[in-house]
Amino acid sequence: MSTAAHRSSDLGAALTGLIVGAVALFIIVFTIVKLTNSSYAGEHAEAPAAATTTGTPAPAPPAAH
Repeated sequence: MSTAAHRSSDLGAALTGLIVGAVALFIIVFTIVKLTNSSYAGEHAEAPAAATTTGTPAPAPPAAH
């Protein structure tokens, strides 16, 4: 009888599971980020576009007395 038993390696299945799990996690996080960004897309639309694109600073608000 032999004392050394043949051990099967599950390295291929482990690496496949790791890769598939990482891809699935990336897809889930990417989807959440895209949905969140589309939900808040209109929040910054009120900012004046002309003041930010011409390079001139926006006028300061009047001082309160």
